[in-house]
Amino acid sequence: MGKKLVIVESPAKAKTIGKILGSGFVVKSSVGHIRDLPERTLGVDVEHGFAPKYVLSKGKAKVVAELKKAAKSCDEIYLAPDPDREGEAIAWHLQETLADSAKDKPVHRIQYNEITPRAVRAAIENPGVIDMQRVDAQQARRVLDRIVGYMVSPMLWRRLKKGLSAGRVQSVALRLVAERERQIQAFQVEAYWVMGATLRREEAPLDPFTVRLARVDGEKPSVGSEQTAQALLNDLEDCAL
Repeated sequence: MGKKLVIVESPAKAKTIGKILGSGFVVKSSVGHIRDLPERTLGVDVEHGFAPKYVLSKGKAKVVAELKKAAKSCDEIYLAPDPDREGEAIAWHLQETLADSAKDKPVHRIQYNEITPRAVRAAIENPGVIDMQRVDAQQARRVLDRIVGYMVSPMLWRRLKKGLSAGRVQSVALRLVAERERQIQAFQVEAYWVMGATLRREEAPLDPFTVRLARVDGEKPSVGSEQTAQALLNDLEDCAL
């Protein structure tokens, strides 16, 4: 029986899982993503459904060559990147990139939440398929990041200064910070008065206690001048509670 290839994300995981699975398996690492959008062009076909145009990530040619060689020599392939959106995308990119090398061979997606013998073996015994909804979600995020960064950043260079960058998340967060700062700068300090009274019970315990007026007909009371506060105090001094 031929060996089975397991591909994980990190070299450290590859060593640990290799020890767990034993001699019947070849465990390799993709060292993260193996494909991405090109660095120096948009890499997104905005005229045809915003389709991404992937290329091998920088420095990954040797890694991919080793994975292809391993895929050709093994009878079965298990894609085991992390069980999250990025991991699902890595698994899909591996499947696409190794398609020719793994021709007519079973390709499985496996997931585990802990690197223990029990969890890893259970994943091998219960393989699944790639979740394309997760892959699509990761691709949508990546494409949006690229479009915003690649197309909006030059506007900042022209209008403000070179070297500034725009981002899908950072630009929105920066606006929230800027708007809050404007509110802080525009805030006008206003004096206000609160109304309270020190009371004593007629029966034990006789210790005095303080109360403060919190609501009037469901609204917070607003006393905005010393004259108003003094007038209210004068009215209340002779009132019986």
